[in-house]
Amino acid sequence: EVIFGGVGSGLYAMLLFVIVAMFIAGLMVGRTPEYLGKKLEAKEVKMAMLAILILPISVLGFTALAVLMPAGLAGLSNAGPHGFSEMLYAYDSATANNGSAFAGLSANTPFWNTTLGLAMFIGRFLTIVPMLAIAGSLARKKIAPTSLGTFPTTSPLFVGLVTRRGAD
Repeated sequence: EVIFGGVGSGLYAMLLFVIVAMFIAGLMVGRTPEYLGKKLEAKEVKMAMLAILILPISVLGFTALAVLMPAGLAGLSNAGPHGFSEMLYAYDSATANNGSAFAGLSANTPFWNTTLGLAMFIGRFLTIVPMLAIAGSLARKKIAPTSLGTFPTTSPLFVGLVTRRGAD
């Protein structure tokens, strides 16, 4: 979802980062953040962060489950760190709606099929729920007039805030 990889999920994934970027910009100038004339309040930012955190929580949670379960370890043909990275990548790929895995993981077992399917479901549909809450909240708000303190969404700084997540 972070790279806008799921079919049909690119727009809402990008809007999540736009909301967070506008919140950060609002913190920098000491004003209530706005996007498209709508004030972004605590509810919208909390829902955006919840949607963003669903992917890593799902990936790490299912990987921990696979490490603890004998059925999860049975699918590994490589032990040690490489086997762990195979499990981690499989759940990361499934949660991001890609579905690929390393060749060393025998993922065609009931345990792996079930947990990877659940990870895919969580990555696709549980991310949409907070986005729908944000959409409903913003739809109820009136458009605020543009003022001198409004952060412009057409500036290079805005583009930098949205695209440079965790770089360097």
